[in-house]
Amino acid sequence: MAIRDLTSERLFIDDQLDAGRRVQLTPPQAHYLTAVLRLKPGAGLLVFNGRDGEWVATLAETHKRGAALTIDSQARPQATGPDLDYLFAPLKRSRLDYMVQKATEMGVARLRPVITERTIAERVNSERMRANVIEAAEQCGVLRVPAVEPPVKLDDALDRWDPLRRIIYCDEEDQGTDPIAVLEKLSPGPLAVLVGPEGGFSPRERGRLVGKTFVVPLSLGPRIMRADTAAVAVLALVNATLGDWRRN
Repeated sequence: MAIRDLTSERLFIDDQLDAGRRVQLTPPQAHYLTAVLRLKPGAGLLVFNGRDGEWVATLAETHKRGAALTIDSQARPQATGPDLDYLFAPLKRSRLDYMVQKATEMGVARLRPVITERTIAERVNSERMRANVIEAAEQCGVLRVPAVEPPVKLDDALDRWDPLRRIIYCDEEDQGTDPIAVLEKLSPGPLAVLVGPEGGFSPRERGRLVGKTFVVPLSLGPRIMRADTAAVAVLALVNATLGDWRRN
C-alpha cells in the first residue's frame, strides 16, 4: 500500500471513482476549491468516496456554475477496518461534533445515536453529523467513511439487537476491573461500543444492560470522564486489543 499523502488537498466525492472518469463538483465543493483554496485548472488533489479507495484527480475546468474533476489514477486501495459500531447518547452541539470527528478518526464503521432516560440533547441533526464525518475523513487521511444511523431509543435498540454483535458497555459504576483483561478474553468478531449520557444510565437501564448475555461491562478507571472523552478512551482500548491496532 502506498504511503498516505497528508500534504495534498483531499476531497470526499459522493460518486463512483475510476480512471478517466469526469466528476462534476457540487457548488460548495467548487467554491471551496476555486474561491477558498484558489486552485486553477490543472491543479492536482486527492479524492475518495469511502468505497473505491483514494485517487489522484485534476481540476479540469471551472465555470460560473461550478467545476469538474478528471480522475487520474488510484493512490491507495480502499482500506478496511474493524466491524465496530459506536452507540452513544447525543450531546450538545460542539461536544457532539468533536465526538463524531474522533470516532471517525478511530475507525468506527457506523455511528448510532441512542436516546436514554437521561439524554439531554434528544434532537439529532443527522446531516450535521454526516458533514462532521466527512470533514474528519478529509483532514485525517481516512478512507472508510462511517455510516450515520438515525437515532433510536436505547430500549428499542436492545429489543432488536443481534446477539452475535457484542456490546462493550462503559459502566461508570465498575471502577475496579482491569479493562484490558476483560477485552483480551473476547474473541474477534462484530462489536459495538456504548457510551451513555452525561448523567450516566439510569438504574433501570443499567440493570437491563448487565442482564443481557451479549453485553460486556467495561470499567474506564476511577476517574469520571465526560462522554466525549470516554469515547476516545474506550475506542482506543478496543482498537488496541480487538481492532486494527493489535499486533499479530
